[in-house]
Amino acid sequence: MQADLVLVNGQVHTMDAAHPRAQAVAVAGNRILAVGNDADIRLLLRPGGEVVDLRGQAVIPGLIDAHVHFGWFCIDVYQHRVDLDGVPTKAEALARVAEAVRVTPPGQWIQGSGWSKNIWPADLTAAFCSDEGAFPTAADLDIVAPGHPVALEDKSHHATWANSRAMEIAGISAATEDPPGGQILRDGLGQPTGIFLETAGPLVHQAIPQPTLDTGVAALRQGIAYAHRLGLTGFHDPGHPMVLAALQVLRSQAELGLRALVHIPVDGLGSATTMGIRSGLGDEYVRIGGVKIFADGALGPRTAHMLTPYETGNTAEAVLRNTGIPTLAADELRDLVHRAHQAGLSVTVHAIGDAANRAALDAIDASRLTLHTLRPALPDRIEHVQLLHPDDLPRLAQLGVVASMQPIHATSDMDMAERHWGRRCDLAYAWRSVLETGARLAFGSDCPVETLDPLAGIHAAVTRRRVDGRPGADGWVPAQRLTIAQAVHAYTLGAAYASGEARIKGSLTPGKLADLAVLSHDIFDIDPMEILDTRVKMTVFDGRIVHRA
Repeated sequence: MQADLVLVNGQVHTMDAAHPRAQAVAVAGNRILAVGNDADIRLLLRPGGEVVDLRGQAVIPGLIDAHVHFGWFCIDVYQHRVDLDGVPTKAEALARVAEAVRVTPPGQWIQGSGWSKNIWPADLTAAFCSDEGAFPTAADLDIVAPGHPVALEDKSHHATWANSRAMEIAGISAATEDPPGGQILRDGLGQPTGIFLETAGPLVHQAIPQPTLDTGVAALRQGIAYAHRLGLTGFHDPGHPMVLAALQVLRSQAELGLRALVHIPVDGLGSATTMGIRSGLGDEYVRIGGVKIFADGALGPRTAHMLTPYETGNTAEAVLRNTGIPTLAADELRDLVHRAHQAGLSVTVHAIGDAANRAALDAIDASRLTLHTLRPALPDRIEHVQLLHPDDLPRLAQLGVVASMQPIHATSDMDMAERHWGRRCDLAYAWRSVLETGARLAFGSDCPVETLDPLAGIHAAVTRRRVDGRPGADGWVPAQRLTIAQAVHAYTLGAAYASGEARIKGSLTPGKLADLAVLSHDIFDIDPMEILDTRVKMTVFDGRIVHRA
C-alpha cells in the first residue's frame, strides 16, 4: 500500500509505548500507514501524493475532549448568547444584558451564561449574601429587561438567574415547591428571588423554546471548524438534546469532522432500554456512550455534596447547604446505575464533592455485585472527580472506573477550593494520585464552563498555574502535577479508552485512524509555561488536512 500523505522532518510523539518517537508519518486513506524516519517514509508516497515538510514542528495524535458540552457550546456561539464569563461586577453583567435587550425583539428570550458571584465585590446590604458576595436577583434583571424573559446560567451551570417575566412564563410562584435535589432561593416572604439551584433550574428552562435541528446542524458545522483550529479531532458530549440528531445529519452528508461519543441523559434511560440501545453502539464517527447521571452540584454555588461541611459561609442561606446538595438519594442513584447496567449501558456520573464521589463508587460497586448479564461494552466513569476522600482514592482503579477530569478546573477554582475545602485540597483535582493507583484518566474541558482549548488544559495539568503565573513556580498543590506525556495521554489514549476505542485511535500507530495535530512548538521540550504560546499549525482528521495555519 502507498501513502496519500506524508509528514516529514518533524518531532513526532506517537503516544505508542512500542515506538514513542519518530521523524515522519505516512497516511493511506484514513489510516496511519507507518511512522519512522524521513527516508523510509518518503519511499511510501504514491505518485501525486502530498508531502508536508514540518520544519521541525511537533506532531501528536488528534486531541479528544472527553467532557465538553459541544452542542451547547456551538448553540451559544451561533445564537450570540450573552457572554458573562469573567465579568467582574454585577453592574457589568446587567449592562451586557441591557445591550442584548436593545437588539432583541420584544418578548423574545435572552439567554446567557458565565456569571460568578464569587468574583463580584461583596454587597453586605443584600438579603442573599455570603462571605463571597450576593446572589443576584430577579429584581436586578427587571430593571434592565422589564419586557424580555431572561435566563442566565452561572459559570458552573448549576445555578440559574431569571427575571420576573421568565418566572411568570414558567409559572413559578411562591407556591412552587423545591424539586428533589434542587432549591429555589426565596425572600423572607417566601417569594422566589430569581435564583434556581441544581434541579430547580429546569423549572425555568422548560419554558424556553429549544433550538431547531436546522439550527443545531448549522451551529455544529461552525463549531467543528473552530475545534479543528485547536487540534481537536474528537469529543465526548454529556448529552445535549439536539446534538445526537445533528451529528447524524452531518454524518449522512459526509460533513462530520469530529468523532463523537454521545451520552444518554438519565431521563432517556427508559426509552434507551426499551429500544435495546447499548453503550458502544455506532461506528468510528458517532458512538453511544453511557447514561449521564448527576450525583451533586458544583463548587461555585456550594452545591457539591460533601462528607463534612464547607469551611466558609455563615449566613442562613449558606448554612442550609453547608454540605451541598445530593441531587439523588443514595438508593435512587443505586437503582439508576443498576438499571443502566442491566440494559447494557455504562454510567457516567457527575460527582464533584467527596460525598458524591463516594456515593457514585458505592452505586457502581453495588451494581457490579448483583449484575447477572454481560457488563456494558464501555467502562463506567465519573465526571469531574474534583474531591476524593483518602479512603475512596484506590476504588477507581479497583472498580475499573475512568476518572474523566478537566485540568483547567483546578487553576480556575483553586481560590474557591482553598476557602471552601481547606486541607482537603490535598486530594482536590488529584490527577497524579489517581494515576498512581492505576486508574485510567481521561481529560476534557467542560466547555463552555471553561475554554475549549486543550492546550490550556495541558498547561494547567503540568503546571497547576494560571496564565499570569499564580500561585507561583511550583503551582497549586504541586504534588498533583503531571508530566507532559501523562497530560497528552489523558487527552488521547485515555479518552480513547473511555470510549472503548483505544484499539483504533489515540496514538499514531500503524493501522489506527489518521487523526493528528501539528504544533508550532514541541510541548515535550519547552518551558511548560510556553505551552500557552503554542499554536496548532495543522489538523488532520480521517486522513484529510482540515486545518492549516
